[in-house]
Formats: sequence, C-alpha cells, structure tokens
Amino acid sequence: MTQKPKVLVSDALSETAVQIFRDRGIDVTFDPSLGKDKDKLLSVIGEYDGLAIRSATKVTEKVLEAATKLKVVARAGIGVDNVDIPAASKKGVIVMNTPFGNSITTAEHAIAMMFAVARQIPEASTSTHSGKWEKNRFMGVELFNKTLGVIGAGNIGSIVIERALGLHMKVVAYDPFLSEERADKLGVEKVELDELLRRADFITLHVPLTEKTRNILSAEAIAGMKPGVRIINCARGGLVDEDALALALKEGRVAGAAFDVFAEEPAVNSPLFNLPNVVVTPHLGASTTEAQENVALQVAEQMSDYLLTGAVQNALNMPSVTAEEAKIMGPWVKLAGHLGAFAGQLTDEPIRAVNILYNGEVAEMNTAALNAAAVAGILKAHNPEVNMVSAPVIAKDRGIALSTTTQEKSGVFDSYMKLTVATDKRERSIAGTVYSDGKPRFIQIKGITIDAEIGAHMLYTTNEDVPGIIGALGQTMGENGVNIANFTLGRSQKNGDAIALLYVDEPVPAPVIGKLKATGLFEQIRPLVFEV
Repeated sequence: MTQKPKVLVSDALSETAVQIFRDRGIDVTFDPSLGKDKDKLLSVIGEYDGLAIRSATKVTEKVLEAATKLKVVARAGIGVDNVDIPAASKKGVIVMNTPFGNSITTAEHAIAMMFAVARQIPEASTSTHSGKWEKNRFMGVELFNKTLGVIGAGNIGSIVIERALGLHMKVVAYDPFLSEERADKLGVEKVELDELLRRADFITLHVPLTEKTRNILSAEAIAGMKPGVRIINCARGGLVDEDALALALKEGRVAGAAFDVFAEEPAVNSPLFNLPNVVVTPHLGASTTEAQENVALQVAEQMSDYLLTGAVQNALNMPSVTAEEAKIMGPWVKLAGHLGAFAGQLTDEPIRAVNILYNGEVAEMNTAALNAAAVAGILKAHNPEVNMVSAPVIAKDRGIALSTTTQEKSGVFDSYMKLTVATDKRERSIAGTVYSDGKPRFIQIKGITIDAEIGAHMLYTTNEDVPGIIGALGQTMGENGVNIANFTLGRSQKNGDAIALLYVDEPVPAPVIGKLKATGLFEQIRPLVFEV
C-alpha cells in the first residue's frame, strides 16, 4: 500500500484548511507553535513531504538541509521573505504561495485608511474617548470629486481604482506597464509620475519594493506634490522617504498620511509616529478573517494537488507543467525566461503586445508554460514577485496582448524560440535555442545573428559598426578589473548596426558604465541580470 504523504502545518492555519488535508487523504500534523521553535522544527522536519506556513516559520537553508523528504513548501499569503528560495531550488523543493487571496482585503484597507486620514477619525476618536468634545478641531475633507493618484495599477491597485471611482473620485494612475487600452477599461487617466504628484489630492501606493521603486516618493518627489496632499501606503515599507515625509507634515506641505507598512518592521520609532493627522497600523493589509481563510484554504488545496497528482500551482521556482513534461521542457522553460528577462530589462515604456514564435520541435511542447515563463521574465524586471502562474494574469490585467506563432522547422536550427515585444514606440526581438548539452543560447538580437552563452551578469551594447569597439570594451573592462568570460559580437551589415554581448564574472560597476558612455562610441549600454 502506498504511504500517505505527510504534511506539517507549523503556523496558525484554519481548522477548515487542516481538514482539507485530511479529506484528501493527507497525513497532517497541525502544530501552530512549532514555527517559532527552531530547534524542534529541525528535529522533526525530516519526517514530512510538505510544509505549510505563514510568516512565523523561517525556512532557512539549515531547515532545508534537515528536510530530507521535503517536496513542497507552501506559504499562505504572497510574501515569501521567510523562505530561502535559492536553497529550496537546489534541494528540488517547490515553493508555492497564494498571490491573490488577500487582494480585496488589502485594497479595502487602503480605502479605509484614506477615509481615516481625510476625516481624522483616529484622533477624533481618542479625543472623544477622553471626554472632550472638540467638534471644531477636526475639520475633514470630502473624498467626493477629489483626485486620487494611484501609483501601481496592478491587481490591488485596480481594485482600489474601482472603489475610488464608486466614491466619485477622479483617478489618475502611474504605472510603467499600464497601457492606454487598460487605462480606458479601468476608467482612469494614465499619467507620468510628476504629473500625478502635481495633480493628486490623495496618493496611494500599490507597487512592490524594488530598486526602481525604493523611495519612489523621495524628498524631491514630495516637494513636487500638490500642497495639502494626503499619502496612503499599504503596499511596502521603503517606497516613501519617511524622514522627508515627516518634515513635510510638520511644515504643513502634506496635510496627512496613513501608513500600514514601514521601512523597518516591526516599527517602533518611525519618524511618522506621534505627528498630527498621521494614521498608522501594524501591517494589517491582509488581516481579515476572510483573507486569512481564503489563503489557508487555497494553500491546502494546492499542496494536496501537488502531493497527490503532481499538479503545480502558484510555484515561484518551478514551471506549471506535468512531471513528464518537466524533464524535456526544463531547458526550454529556462530559455523562455531568459528571452523575457532580456526584453524586460531593455524596455522602459508600457508593453502593449508580446509575440512568441515557436519553430520546430519546441512548437510541439507545452507552449502555455513556455509563454508563462517568457512573460514572467519580462515582468520580473519591474516586479520580482511575479511568477509563472501570476504572470499571464498580470499581463492580461495590464492590457498586454499575448500571441503565439508555431511553424515547422526552418533555418539552421532544429528548434528555436523568438520573442518580440511591442510598445507604442518600437518593437524589440530576441531569439534563442537550446543546444544538445541542454544549455540555452541567444542566437539573434534585433535581427542580427549571434551565438551567445548566457550568464548571470551580462553587458549589452549597441553601436554603429566602426573600428575601436572591441578595443574600447576590452581596455575599459581590463583597466577596471572586470573579467570577461565570453564576448559575442554581431552586425547587420558593414557600417550598419552592431551589437555586443559580454558575459562577465561580476556586475559591471556604474563608474565603468560611465567610462564606456564617455567614449561616445555606444548608442546604448545596458547591464543585464539573468537567473541561471
């Protein structure tokens, strides 16, 4: 008789979710205090095939080393900061999350915070509780007919937009990936960030924390805001310069703020604390009974499906393909991600369409999974939380049209993929194949034939085909201690467009990029990063 899979639930999960495991024939251990006891977790984790967690359990490399039978870790919620995903991948452990279970709850919290800061509800409540009747002190403002600036119009941002329009607010949105078509469908005006800051009466943030979004509301940005603006952040700590905001609040340039997230958490001494008309909550965005229940039930179903049937849903480190497909498709999934990552890192304007051409044998594979890997690669350049499951949904929400073309073998390669990304300004294409050794390669960029090995750190340049390019690249890199592992060149024709793709051992420092730009030889210089 086949032994039942064993699952450990080491954080608080609803009894209904635990019962799903039992009903599906899973041997489940429910010990919600175990996640906080590192030593005990280490002593028992080797018995289990699956681990269901929230945020208390830390799935470290040490825990994964002890988890000799573990096949899947599933997080009830979106954040997986408490899971060492690279270590899990090396161990062959799938990491899942539940990316959409708390979207409505988080959006509603942002709306609630907006009401609270508009009418100074927390301060008025405290005053009234203390026996005061300060009716004239708490003069609020209406939301009706005010302009709401939404930074980030993805899953949660779009829900906030829908609610705000229901309140008869005017909504402007800034999102690099928001197309005009999607903006029209949402009923918002798409604007650049500086215009949003200049026009908005209220600003709410709904973007992930990346190097591009860190301090997106900097001191300079805050200085460019409409006087009397109110700022709401229920997304991620670090999106707003809290010191600059505190100063603007004290000076009266910003009328109020409502924050659920902070640069440092748990937040105990934020500069925003104890300022008038600043509403703060302890990261409660996903804290409703419904949201917690939804993600708990979802995680139980996902884990059961995988352990019993091999089906993979919402995996952050594995494509959603069957076990039979995975062995054959693995290198092609990696190639698709690399093609997407290349295009995503080079595209700064909103993408309106993506086409993927499958030529030869790859056209007979599970192209839906390859599509998802490619789109995830594109979107990860601006949102590292995207995975293969969420990428198609996010792309659809943002109005990105995805199409595929399949054709029989043509050209010198038995099989290849070509990714084309279209914006309102340009089209960008890149093609690749998988060699017999299982390694993905880039074979064409901008229609120029190349043969490029793909590394974790690369440098891409474009230029006019003139003498001196190789010398400038090699000399500048050498003088600054940057080791080149592989150097690929290509050109459209003599004296035409030319490209170079360098595979380097370490990221190219910004000063070195600056020196290359100073030569005046290059039209474009981009450092690139790939998950190899």
